[in-house]
Amino acid sequence: MTQATLTQAEAERELILDAAGYQHDPAGYVKAFFPWGTGELEGEAGARDWQEGILNKIGSHLKDPQTRHQPCLIAVASGKGIGKSALVGMLIEWAMSTAEGCKVVLTANTDPQLKTKTWPEVCKWFRLAINSHWFSVEAESITFNVPEHKRLWRCDRITWNEKNPEAFAGLHNKRKRILVIFDEASAIADPIWEVTEGALTDEDTEIIWLAFGNPTRTAGRFRECFGKYKHRWQTDQIDSRRVEGTNKKELNQQVLDYGEDSDHVRIWVKGEFPRVGSTQYIPSDAVERARKEEARGYEHLAKILAVDVARFGDDQTVIGWRQGRKLVILKKLRGLDTVEVAMRVIAFMEELSPDATVVDGDGLGAGVVDQIRFRGFGRRLFEFKGAQKANNATKYFNRRAEVWGLMRDWLMGGADIPDDPELAADLTGPEYTYSRKNQILLEKKADMKKRGLSSPDCGDMAAMTFAPKVAPPGPKPKRVFVHPDQSAQNWMT
Repeated sequence: MTQATLTQAEAERELILDAAGYQHDPAGYVKAFFPWGTGELEGEAGARDWQEGILNKIGSHLKDPQTRHQPCLIAVASGKGIGKSALVGMLIEWAMSTAEGCKVVLTANTDPQLKTKTWPEVCKWFRLAINSHWFSVEAESITFNVPEHKRLWRCDRITWNEKNPEAFAGLHNKRKRILVIFDEASAIADPIWEVTEGALTDEDTEIIWLAFGNPTRTAGRFRECFGKYKHRWQTDQIDSRRVEGTNKKELNQQVLDYGEDSDHVRIWVKGEFPRVGSTQYIPSDAVERARKEEARGYEHLAKILAVDVARFGDDQTVIGWRQGRKLVILKKLRGLDTVEVAMRVIAFMEELSPDATVVDGDGLGAGVVDQIRFRGFGRRLFEFKGAQKANNATKYFNRRAEVWGLMRDWLMGGADIPDDPELAADLTGPEYTYSRKNQILLEKKADMKKRGLSSPDCGDMAAMTFAPKVAPPGPKPKRVFVHPDQSAQNWMT
């Protein structure tokens, strides 16, 4: 064995001993095993104050022989952008590095949240750690880089399924360490919590269970951590405005937009539970029923054509119509200018002879409206502006909230919509709160995007079909296409 190899082996042994020294000190481990102030962590001196507080709570629990083998249960409700996923990554890396045979299970409210947000952040912290070579990081698991340990010394990301909670049943790891992390825990179903509790019965085992999330719901097990079960759970509620590194300007703007005591600010800024129930505006079960429904007898009712015009590069223009209980999506378009969109709409107006055509007049949509009118198809054209005052201003903050409210009632009453996953996601995506005047206020599209959702283009198209009040159809006048160079005075030439 060469001197260089011996030196490398000695250095590795020192690293192992160093990690072992932090077995019950996650805060100390995080300070020592990540390259603070350099590379990707340039400008960062260490964990944020609230993160260090959680690390110290775990450390205090493990250092005390009286509590070490009792479950350590911690729930954190917070506003957005505070660095929850970063702490999850640090915790998992510490847990697996300092306890032989450690078993970690990570889940989140949805598979996209887990796959595209939480898991990449976890992988980042494993990559940054000075002992990154100890682990094999894969698409759905992280394992210790020794073949005989891969099966049991591991972290798995698991998508929860309320109908099959047994996937969480194999969490036992007697006389070793178990770490369970629920990310966006407010939306994780109660049966998953109940099955997870079955892992808390192993004796002589270090058991750590953490639940993080925005407090979006007034019911469910995450809420009960702060109420019914608060005698078992250590809890924190964190205001994003008090955390280092958050965008204070944006957070304060949301307070101005929605009001300090609105449910939107309570949930997404202050980390407090809402006063009303679930903030999802349209219930998922109503949408699922509508995807399976088959409307009849709608043909004699008014047909309303609607167009939601793309605003940004990742948005799309959606054209569709509604007739009574029946909704149809005609086209989803990308990359067209206002003239091209207008010509597509005119073609559908000629083909379908709708009793009204509604076009989103905000942003680029105003150009589409102008083009349609310029070509002589403005007689039954309605320009929709979502920011305008609602007709029922006592109930709704603006017109956008109002048409979504009318659509919600329509769906709840039994509707027939396309079996389109994108439409379903759009309809169930927006959340709502209340204005200072107790009016229903629908979540802004920009705020939806900050939550990782797409602009609800299909949903907005469907909602706009409720904008005009249209009488039952009667005889329709013949439409005449007017060329831009033609006018009413030269009709005989």
